Amino acid sequence: MEKEILEILKRLESKVDGIEKKLDGIVEQTADLVEFRNEMLNKVDGIREDLSTVELVTANNYKDIAKLKAVK
Repeated sequence: MEKEILEILKRLESKVDGIEKKLDGIVEQTADLVEFRNEMLNKVDGIREDLSTVELVTANNYKDIAKLKAVK
């Protein structure tokens, strides 16, 4: 009986080790995903700033075009 219990405990221990390895992998993947998310957020912020600049320059260009047309 004790031998059977020890076998069961060894199998359980083995399964727990497997679960711990999987959990470690999940933790690592989650850290990578968080880092990737932060990088993407920074890039999106940069794109928003660039787009705002383009909109301002475009507005100034339209104003200049209107002035040039008025001179004709």
